[in-house]
Amino acid sequence: MLPRIPLAETIDSLVEELVVLFSGFTRAGSAVMLSLLDGFEHALLLPPPWLFILLLATLGWWVTRRPGLPVFVLLGFGLLWNLGLWAPAISTLALVLAATLLSVLLGVPCGILTAMSPWVRRVIMPVLDVMQTMPAFVYLIPAIPFFGIGKVSAVVATVIFSVPPAIRLTCLGIQQVPHDLVECAEAFGATRLQRLCKLELPLAMPTIVAGVNQTIMLALSMAVIAAMIGARGLGGEVWKAIQRLQVGSGFEAGLGIVIVAITLDRLFRALARKSAGRTR
Repeated sequence: MLPRIPLAETIDSLVEELVVLFSGFTRAGSAVMLSLLDGFEHALLLPPPWLFILLLATLGWWVTRRPGLPVFVLLGFGLLWNLGLWAPAISTLALVLAATLLSVLLGVPCGILTAMSPWVRRVIMPVLDVMQTMPAFVYLIPAIPFFGIGKVSAVVATVIFSVPPAIRLTCLGIQQVPHDLVECAEAFGATRLQRLCKLELPLAMPTIVAGVNQTIMLALSMAVIAAMIGARGLGGEVWKAIQRLQVGSGFEAGLGIVIVAITLDRLFRALARKSAGRTR
């Protein structure tokens, strides 16, 4: 019988060494990120709920030019306010937007590099396959020793889980730029940076925005899981309802997640259509 490969023990020892090695950096980064998250959440909670709802509905009208999304925002977020879930909904919104911003800041440059370099693509694509097929609960385990229990670990785990679509679709959008346009830009003497900034990225923008949209949906899907390590918000309300067997409260919080998800999905789909219209 073959001896057992000590995979778990090796990973545990590696994580322990990394925690000791980067403890100062992770503590400082955790403090900075926590202050930014709290500031962002407080800024979203600063306007009264009725004003926030009106501003969000106005944004929906400006993006879509149709009454459907503004009416949904008014009814959906008005329902959350009425149910007493306003603060958890804003907390979830802040966490999702923060995780999405970090995912975009990491994913878009990685996607550009992946599209430009075949050997980077050969390395990073299997890594993305592993990241997308690994159960989401696994990402909570290494986040806790590095960043502790709380919102920072939730954001880090959410970013790891939701960044692959941003990388993949950025790479795909750049690769799908028509080759004849690329040759035309090269014939006119455009440098690699000019070709990227003035041709490839504008044409790839609808695909990139679609990747951002998928990133937002994955971040929202982590809301309940992240509540297990101290993230508050609607996911925390669902988690408390599970622990107390409160079906009604769990349904209300779950409905809140659905309302936030549909709102963000429709907003970014409309942004993708606007971006596609500008590049035509």
